[in-house]
Amino acid sequence: MALIEFTLSAADAGIVGSPSWRWVAYGFGAFWQPLISGDVSPIFPGQTATMFVTHAFLHGGPMHLVLNSVILLALGKYISARIGPAKTMLVFLLSAVGGGVAFGFISTSSAPMVGASGAVFGLIGVWQTWDYLSRRRLRLSIQPVVSAMLGLIFANFVLFAFLDGGLAWQAHLGGWVVGCISATTFVRN
Repeated sequence: MALIEFTLSAADAGIVGSPSWRWVAYGFGAFWQPLISGDVSPIFPGQTATMFVTHAFLHGGPMHLVLNSVILLALGKYISARIGPAKTMLVFLLSAVGGGVAFGFISTSSAPMVGASGAVFGLIGVWQTWDYLSRRRLRLSIQPVVSAMLGLIFANFVLFAFLDGGLAWQAHLGGWVVGCISATTFVRN
């Protein structure tokens, strides 16, 4: 993800290639809801399938990459220590797909959706589900988990408003649901 974003940022700045590289990358790899609805045709055969994963490797700029990467590295390290890197990567990929599914079926935006946020929220879903299940097993209050979920919902509302609708909350929701399901199935702890 970092190599892709650094290359596209360098192209944006005119250091390498062309400033058009970002939009070429988005054209081929971003998630485009109009492809799901059939309003536009794919650029290449299979694009409607590959975009469910490739969107997670593209970002809207260095800050977008940093925000996603910090959470991915922190939660990824924690989760990987408990279930291993292969299952962590599987959760990442499935959550990216889940984010794409939710975005594709809920959003009406014709703008490209990029970023690893769905996958990030998948890891958050795993973590929160583990916390919830652990608290239930130990007969502890689940209030901290509920507060964290409400905090995420609030943060999404605020960011959606601040970014003038430029937040793919649908991808966050889809990734989070996949993470929760993952935590109660193949990555149970």
